[in-house]
Amino acid sequence: MSKTGLLFAGATLALLLASAAGAADRQTTPLAEDWKVFVGDPEGAETLALDDSDWTKVSVPHDWAIAGPFDVKARAGGAGGFLPTGVAWYRRVLDAKPTPGRRVFVELDGVMERSGVWINGHHLGHRPSGYVGLRYDVTDFLRADGRNVLAVRADTAFAPSSRWYAGSGIYGKVRLIETGDLHVEQGGAFVSTPVISAEQATAKVQVDVTNGGKANARAGLEIVVTGPDGKVVARRTVAPIAVDVGRTETLTAELAIASPKLWDLDTPNLYQASIRVIGADGQAGDTETVPFGIRTAEFKADTGFWLNGKNFKLKGVALHADGGAVGAAVPLAVWRQRFTALKALGVNAIRTAHNPPSPEFLDLADRMGFVVMDELFDQWNVAKTPGDYHLFFSDWHKRDARDMLRRDRNHPSVVIWSAGNEIHDTAYPVQAKAALSSLLTVMHATDPTRPVTMGLFRPNVTGDYSNGLADMLDVVGQNYREGELTKANTDKPTRKIVGTENSHTRGSWVAVRDFAPYAGMFLWTGVDYLGESDRSGWPNIGNPSGLLDRTGQVKVTGMQRAGWWSEAPVIHVVRNAAPAAPPPSNDGAGPAPALPTMVAVATPAAKPRIFDDWTPEDLSAHPETIEVYSNCASVDVTLNGRALGAKPLPADGSPRQWSVTFAPGEVVASCVGGGPRDVLRTAGAAKKIVLASDDKSVGAGFDDLAFVRAKVVDAKGVVVPSADAAITFAVSGAGRLVAADNAAPADHTPFASPVRSANRGTATALVRGSGAGKLTVKASAPGLEAATLTLPTAP
Repeated sequence: MSKTGLLFAGATLALLLASAAGAADRQTTPLAEDWKVFVGDPEGAETLALDDSDWTKVSVPHDWAIAGPFDVKARAGGAGGFLPTGVAWYRRVLDAKPTPGRRVFVELDGVMERSGVWINGHHLGHRPSGYVGLRYDVTDFLRADGRNVLAVRADTAFAPSSRWYAGSGIYGKVRLIETGDLHVEQGGAFVSTPVISAEQATAKVQVDVTNGGKANARAGLEIVVTGPDGKVVARRTVAPIAVDVGRTETLTAELAIASPKLWDLDTPNLYQASIRVIGADGQAGDTETVPFGIRTAEFKADTGFWLNGKNFKLKGVALHADGGAVGAAVPLAVWRQRFTALKALGVNAIRTAHNPPSPEFLDLADRMGFVVMDELFDQWNVAKTPGDYHLFFSDWHKRDARDMLRRDRNHPSVVIWSAGNEIHDTAYPVQAKAALSSLLTVMHATDPTRPVTMGLFRPNVTGDYSNGLADMLDVVGQNYREGELTKANTDKPTRKIVGTENSHTRGSWVAVRDFAPYAGMFLWTGVDYLGESDRSGWPNIGNPSGLLDRTGQVKVTGMQRAGWWSEAPVIHVVRNAAPAAPPPSNDGAGPAPALPTMVAVATPAAKPRIFDDWTPEDLSAHPETIEVYSNCASVDVTLNGRALGAKPLPADGSPRQWSVTFAPGEVVASCVGGGPRDVLRTAGAAKKIVLASDDKSVGAGFDDLAFVRAKVVDAKGVVVPSADAAITFAVSGAGRLVAADNAAPADHTPFASPVRSANRGTATALVRGSGAGKLTVKASAPGLEAATLTLPTAP
């Protein structure tokens, strides 16, 4: 559904609710502004009396660590991108008063990590995981005068507690929710569609209603379902039942939806269920609005993945939660840009690595038509870093798993859960099977509609296929070693299988492509990310394993992947400076050994040998190789107008190559018989900067950003790949610079700096509006002609 359609549907529901209730029965107030933060651990930071007048004013979501500095001595080391960690306190005044018959909650979507929350000095609770959504009832601790202080402690001091950059602080959204005493428990509304046909679908609605009041009561439901066009398609009431004080009861209803519009990759239709909790007096106590999709998703042992009766391969990528220059507090615009670029390459699936993402991430996947593997944990009882979740797993995994699934189970994009990634407990089978059994019990009870997998780590070494652990999973997932997973299915054909993490090699893809039971694969990774540079070491600050770089630009690996995965005709021409035959596979899956992630993605990257330019350092005559990534049946290449001959598409999709003697000028690659073409041109001396943006306008909210791309070009407009000029971005008018980046693996310039050196001739500014009007971005550098770009801004 488009954004406009969602707004229309929301407005329709609001009118329906207002007409039925006469007043709002749930009031939600975003708590984005007016926060203060202090990096440190002062005594009494949770109290009303503390003087925080000298604390820094911020808005949330907020990641204080992304400001830096990068430091080789940072406690988190390369795992955390050499960025700082520690304790930070956040405080905010709430204007709320206790009201008889009403409950007031604070909800936080993400606090990294080991969080504690207080209201007026009263400790509401703590959670060790930084990936769990939090809700606390503050009703009984509100002051009658309405001045209340909310305090949040975020603690990443036990670094390294993650193998990648996870951010620090309140990195998710925060809101105040007011309901009646009878209200929907956090994550307590679940909509599934157990019966689907062309003529009718059944929506099953289950609602956990809690009585937070001081007297026993009765609660019923009114349910209104609207379709993708915002029109009402079904209504139902549920008769009141008894809900005693402090108790939670589950109410259930089924609604028939005629001629359902399915949620699919190309047509991600979304419905909404508005669920109103009605007391015995007929008054509404709470409303929960749940978007959902109508679709069938199934993994089969002999044919892999099916969606709505269609069998296809999951062409997936793993994504970490950071947004590059913005850190862990990621505006939705960043994910939208990345999702759009990935979809253009043929990506249809996402694995969240290695934890649940933000709610907005899944909302966007719902709207844009991706299927998602939603992953819970990177470790169970055995550590990967000294301060990680293994310290808390035994005490917290049941509650955390339940809360994670309850938050995400209404998203149609989510088709499978992952209980863990490369869990090292598997070296101790008795312990591992006990932990997995515990997780499966919780996960299947919380969501009986989806299967569970996990990314097995060297299962043939730890005996997972022979000791019974793998067969506890609904779908067997394995990281890398595609030949082993193929054999696991061949040995036991009832096993459903999926590649939970895979390398970029052609052999890995061919192994999945040509084996029908293989449901698909998830590349490591979709986008370059911060951290996990501990093996490559300083000065590297991130991991360069993506199809896109940190700024969301397509890399050469992404161009090649498009030739294998895109359904539309694609062609990309590059210069391969060192063509060589790949080494043989060690598992029968094709060229190049598929290494486990602990080795493959954390070792120093080789010097690039493939370039999307025709401008080598040596411009004299010398041997060069033109390489083309394309799915076209036949491709022709010319050099300065001279035809080099057409070449057919190899069966394994390998790149087509032409060996030539370099000559400055123009390389053109074309699909024979019509279709797309791609061009490389030799660059001259750097002359000027040019600016461009995919965004036609930009808003002023947290989720709004525009990507303004700066390129250093010659007199003919060709990007100069050797250009490394220090570009200064200046924003005037109704807007401001949020961050700048160049995707370089070892640039330690703070992301908030307006000066950013070009990397291979490019740099990117992230800008945000500040009200209705226009903003102008100016990019300048010594010795180059400056450029300006103006964007309209929305309030």
